[in-house]
Amino acid sequence: MSASRPPARRSSGWVIGRAVGAPIILAPSWLIAAVVLTLIFAPTIRARADLGALVYVVALGFVVLLFASVLVHELAHGLMARARGQQPREFVLTLWGGHTAFGGATPTPASSALIAVVGPIANLLLAAVFLAVAQGVETNSLVGLLVWSGCLTNAFVGLFNLVPGLPLDGGFLLEAAVWAVTKNRHTGTVAAGWVGRVVAVAVFAWALVLPLVQGRQPEIYDVVWAALIGAFLWSGASAAVRGGRTQKAVGLLTVASVGRRATGVGHTESLAHAGALAAAAGAEEVVILSPDGRPAAYVDRAAAASVPADAAGTTPVTAVAVPLPGGAVVDGLLTGQQLVAAVGRATEHSPVVVAVVDGRVVGLIRAMDVVAAIRS
Repeated sequence: MSASRPPARRSSGWVIGRAVGAPIILAPSWLIAAVVLTLIFAPTIRARADLGALVYVVALGFVVLLFASVLVHELAHGLMARARGQQPREFVLTLWGGHTAFGGATPTPASSALIAVVGPIANLLLAAVFLAVAQGVETNSLVGLLVWSGCLTNAFVGLFNLVPGLPLDGGFLLEAAVWAVTKNRHTGTVAAGWVGRVVAVAVFAWALVLPLVQGRQPEIYDVVWAALIGAFLWSGASAAVRGGRTQKAVGLLTVASVGRRATGVGHTESLAHAGALAAAAGAEEVVILSPDGRPAAYVDRAAAASVPADAAGTTPVTAVAVPLPGGAVVDGLLTGQQLVAAVGRATEHSPVVVAVVDGRVVGLIRAMDVVAAIRS
């Protein structure tokens, strides 16, 4: 199985080559798949040909051919992505097949659809090539078995990935279609994620419920594999739904929704005068400006509240201030992902940052409030 995903830190595993500027990584989990699938394929091969101990070598050849098909699938994604201006970060072969990580989100529905569809198309073309070759070889010969295996594995990888539900490539096609219609990528992600959940349940039902409906006992082998595949699909689809909802929420964020309205005051002001200026501006927070007009600190409201009213007029505002390091400032006109990214960079210096518009203080943002807004 294959799915394209956003970039993260580099996957662990062995680099076995490079393509289009990205490493091809064999994840440790692939070894588990290789052993399990070899043991599963061996009895089928033994029933068709008397190969003795070589049956396991041939079975391993089938497994390698299967994952070679997956690699072709992923490379097709990467080649199309680069042609559309998006650089692949890595190609990874795993227990569940593989994935391609990119250097950023796909910019348009058309690009997303093209990158998704070329993987299955590459496998279906390979299946057709193997099928043509198979016409000229003995079916039960070693070469015939390998050729038919190449045909079947590529046909399976290609067709299964066209099923319209995330995390499969068909899910990215559905996401792109909904994105194009609604003009909202995250709506497409959530929709395709829910369809992916339906597909996950359907895969398990196919192995367990369908035989019962037909009046026969389900095969334990089919049920176990369907459960594993269904669990993988459910996990990927659920992650897509959560991610789509989160990104949709992120897109709605503004300084007003994640911060508190603030006003700037001079560093020589008294606490009482600073409070009056804030009240007149309808602000909840007070930011203290340095002589050059740069946000230099903010008033600790708890400390300010502890100052007696009769002393507020003679208490300098700097007495209840929390210093702000340089860089703890963001553009107050930013929204959505750009705002989150800017706050993320600024909070590397301070957990509290000031939002300014044209040099004027408009808000005070705490990192914990941004996180809370996204989670809610």
